[in-house]
Amino acid sequence: MALRTPLYDAHLAASARMVEFAGFDMPVQYAGVLEEHAAVRENVGMFDVSHMGEIVVDGPRALQTAQRLVTNDLSKCSDGQAQYSALCNEKGGVIDDIIVYRFSPERLFICVNASGREKDFEWMRAHAGDGVAVGQRSDDWAQIAIQGPNAPGLVDSLCAPRVLDVPYYHFREATVAGVRGCIVARTGYTGEDGFEVFVPPQGARKLWDALLDKRVVPCGLGARDSLRLEVAYRLYGNDMDEQHTPLEAGLGWIVKLDKPGGFVGSDALTRQKQEGLKRRLAGFKLTGKGIARHGYTVLKDGQRVGEVTSGTMSPVLKESIGLAYVPAALAKEGSTFDVEIRGKPVPARVVKTPFVEKIKS
Repeated sequence: MALRTPLYDAHLAASARMVEFAGFDMPVQYAGVLEEHAAVRENVGMFDVSHMGEIVVDGPRALQTAQRLVTNDLSKCSDGQAQYSALCNEKGGVIDDIIVYRFSPERLFICVNASGREKDFEWMRAHAGDGVAVGQRSDDWAQIAIQGPNAPGLVDSLCAPRVLDVPYYHFREATVAGVRGCIVARTGYTGEDGFEVFVPPQGARKLWDALLDKRVVPCGLGARDSLRLEVAYRLYGNDMDEQHTPLEAGLGWIVKLDKPGGFVGSDALTRQKQEGLKRRLAGFKLTGKGIARHGYTVLKDGQRVGEVTSGTMSPVLKESIGLAYVPAALAKEGSTFDVEIRGKPVPARVVKTPFVEKIKS
């Protein structure tokens, strides 16, 4: 039986269409994907992302331990700041992409993907060493993402202390809509401004209903996927996994190979960088009719050379967009190939990403 978030009943009350995702019953849409997508791009929408996991690293060696586990450099991250990063295996493959919230050098709060709740926790605990405690806190938090050009002011109006001055990829502890003990982070997965609010589970419905009272549009997984793909945000399990490295996934900017002491997988990634990438994740648009989908074959001169990892019809551009792993030489902007759709080759061209310019970078 699938797990349920603390907002499950709220989704049913809003006539959401529910699907199983990463072991959870989640809303895929309410009024419709296009309406929800437009709400976030033009105004404000909210998402239940309580299926995500939370892991806390505590202790006098918390920062030093995390530095050995993550690809990015947490010494460049100040207290009250968040940092996008990844966990890699010894071969450099991506175990998960994560956000680390630094409370202090002795306390780090890590948000992981739903599929990584237990996997990431066990891996981190096994690699932690002495002087640190790795705690599984996924059931201690619900999470609501409020996104869109009007999201910051709206969330600010519900918070004490106020949060409008919190910079991008920073966070603050606050009372939100009367719910104490929340973590309000200026992060998101849509390319729009906004906040992700970690809220105690018992207060999740109160916050959700307060947002509904403000006429915030509830949005499901369908809009979340089309929004993130328009700005070329990677989806773990589609665009990266343990068989693909962050360098191949175009995430070299979160891989700090010169970090003192290295990290798990750094030797393999250093070798890959020195030898040159054989494949890369490329953004493309179809120049023929059709919609590219996850798993579709990429062809060059009739031969299979890669695979689509994510694809959709962009609601903003009204064009079919996607990401695909292709040989490095084919990943250059302007390169062409075909995507096989229902047995027929449909032409595509590699383009610069993001497909839609994001508000924050």
